[in-house]
Order: sequence, then structure tokens, then C-alpha cells
Amino acid sequence: MKPTTSPKTYRVKSFGCQMNVYDGERMAELLATRGIAPAPEGEDADLVVLNTCHIREKAAEKVYSDIGRLVKAGDEAGKSPLIAVAGCVAQAEGEEIMARAPAVSMVVGPQAYHRLPGMIDDAVAGKRGVDTAMPADAKFAALPSRRKSPPAAFLTIQEGCDKFCTYCVVPYTRGAEISRPYIALVEEAKRLVEAGAKEITLLGQNVSAWTGEDDKGRKLGMAGLIRELAKDPDLKRIRYTTSHPADMDDELIATHGEVDKLMPYLHLPVQSGNDRVLKAMNRSHTAESYLRLLERFRAARPDLALSGDFIVGFPGETEAEFEDTLKIVDEVRYAQAYSFKYSPRPGTPAATMDGQVSKEVMDERLQRLQASLNRDQAAFNAASVGKTCDVLVERKGKHPGQWLGKSPWLQSVWFEGDVGIGDLVQVELVEAGPNSLAGRLLVPATV
Repeated sequence: MKPTTSPKTYRVKSFGCQMNVYDGERMAELLATRGIAPAPEGEDADLVVLNTCHIREKAAEKVYSDIGRLVKAGDEAGKSPLIAVAGCVAQAEGEEIMARAPAVSMVVGPQAYHRLPGMIDDAVAGKRGVDTAMPADAKFAALPSRRKSPPAAFLTIQEGCDKFCTYCVVPYTRGAEISRPYIALVEEAKRLVEAGAKEITLLGQNVSAWTGEDDKGRKLGMAGLIRELAKDPDLKRIRYTTSHPADMDDELIATHGEVDKLMPYLHLPVQSGNDRVLKAMNRSHTAESYLRLLERFRAARPDLALSGDFIVGFPGETEAEFEDTLKIVDEVRYAQAYSFKYSPRPGTPAATMDGQVSKEVMDERLQRLQASLNRDQAAFNAASVGKTCDVLVERKGKHPGQWLGKSPWLQSVWFEGDVGIGDLVQVELVEAGPNSLAGRLLVPATV
């Protein structure tokens, strides 16, 4: 039975990338302005927002599975929630979702979720709706001010993609590259810091493609934005993700060596180590140009931790071509990385290419790639033992007196001591695991 009164509680379930996490947080803030509160842990919500990701295989099927579970739970409780499907699956398959899932009251794309409150009113009145318009600037202008922030916050500065990699749906679900205005970003960053943020990660599908004009009309790239944000004495750390090798300019490289608040961590996807595969992917770089670019970043910031993305089993990839990817991993020695089997996405050029690689071959290659990546991550963590660094405390650990936070190199660090969430503390790294490090608190908290 669907509710006929306005929802009093909500739950937002976000999948996928950090931009989806940001969007989920903003939707939650939007709902809060309507007096809708987060559902207490363990209790059913009156409104459930499924904030979806379309990057991986069977993304839509997973959405329908979640919808089915919500319907079943509602039937058992005698009261079904309002269900909203948001995000990239909503953008790509909005009308089909409405046709296949009568339990869904509203479908809203990633550029239109500022209209969610009005869609909720319509749903309560019995009217289902789809909104997949793409007026990006209108969305951000309509969102509420940030009143509360975690110590490590996200700030979307750029959306969309013009690169059209042949495997990727982002240009179709997020639209063309759009940079948010400089003034709006400086103001939102200031509000985040006032709301408790000590670290801000700048987000974008191609974040380093951001461009804008400052308050004096001067053209800026992302390096200029970083330098401006770094002037805030209460903002202690800046990060950014995700970048494309084509958008990394001299100014940004120099910023890594000149702005102390810009953390020594770079996520720069390569996807493959073979030039023929890269060309088939419509990546604009070669393996060699990518490696030379990393050399320039490391020259600017010698302690830089590197992260990357990899796809194995792209259509036509041979064993020798895959081994070129292993070679680039061996040369770079990534501190962290993300690796995936190629997943055909409907509507993308690669989905209809000849030479689709079998699941068995992709599985075997992914295991080999991940063994190399895990080896290098463990080695990077082990080499960190004995270092002293600042750790931003983000949450409590599993045990009394234990705290968890991030090192400058984005490693998870746990330690014990008398500190609080949001403190920036000096820690000696004393023991390394494959995914985290143990630390010893040295200096009381600073703010």
C-alpha cells in the first residue's frame, strides 16, 4: 500500500563513484529542508532514493532487484515506501523503469534531482513522474546551503564528459563537460569549511578539465582554483579526482610542488598499457606519453602516491597486449588502483566491436593484474612504516579508544588516543597491512 501522506523519513542509497556520494548527500540535504528526516538505523523509511550507477554490467538489473526487495518488505510491513530511482541508470532508462516497475513513483536524472521535492508532492497525490532534463547550473543554484559537513567532504566542480571513450556511458548519462562557476565553488567550499570540513576533494568526471573566470575576470584552470581554496586557513587539505591524462597542464603539475595543502596523491586512469587497445578505447594518450606525464608529476612532488584505473578484456585484447598492461604496472608501482573486467554498455561503440573476450579469459587476466596491484599496494604501505605524518580523524574504530583517519597519501590509518572526529593529529606509522596501517599518536590534536 503506497503512502498518501508526505513522507516523514528517508533513506538515500548511493552506488558507484564519489560524485554519486556527493549527489546523495545533496539530495539528503534537500529532503531535510522539507522537514524529512533520515530514518533511524534499523527502521523502514517512508521514502527510499536509489541513487544508481550505470558503469558496470547488469546495473539496471541490480536496481530492479533492490526495488523488488523494497516492495516485498513493504508488503510484509503493510506499508510500502515511496521509491525514487535517481542517478545514471535513471537517466539512461527512465521510461523503461517506470514501465517495468509500477512500485517506482519517480525517476530523476543526475542533473534534475533539485526537483525531487516537487516530484514527491506529485507522488503523494498519486502522480508518477520522470525528469531527466540536464540543466546543470540550475541544479546547483537550487540546492540548499551546506549546514553540516564531515571532516573530509566532496565538492563537485565539473560534470559531464566530452572524451567519448568507446566503453563508457558517462557522456550519455551525465552529458557534455560543464564547469561550475568559480564564485559558486569558492562560496560552497567556504560553507563546507564553516560546516566542519577540514579536507575537500574536488570532483568531476574529468575534474582537471575545469575552467572558469575569477572575480576579476581572469581565466583559470583547476590549478588556479586550488590555489584560491588553499588561502582559507581553516581548510587543511585539498584533493581531486578523477582526471584524464589529456587535461593535465603545466600549471596543475606545478601546483603539486608548490601548494602544501594539495595532498601528495594522484588518481590518473590509464586503462591499458597497450597503444592499439588505447586507440580502440579512444583514449588520447599512449603508454609512453602517460609514463612521461607521471614522471613530470613525480619530479614536482617526489613523495606522490599514484593511483589508476584498468580495464582487462577490452574487445580484441590479446594476451601480449594484456601483458603490456602488466608491464606498465611494474614500471609505475601504484600505491592504489582500481581494476575491472570490460563490461559492454548498451549504446557504446565497444559493445558491438568484434573480438569480445570470454569471461574465463577476463577472469584469469583480472586475477593476474590484481595480484600485481596488490603486491605494489602492500609494498607502498610497508615503505610507509616509520614515517611521521598528519592524519585527519574521520570516525571511531571498532574498539574503545580507537580512531580511523587518512594519511596524506590516502591510506587508512588506525590508532588509539584521546582525540575527536575532525582533529588533525600527528601519527607515527608503525605497522602495515595490505589495506591499512597502524599508527601511534605523537602530538595532541590541532585545528
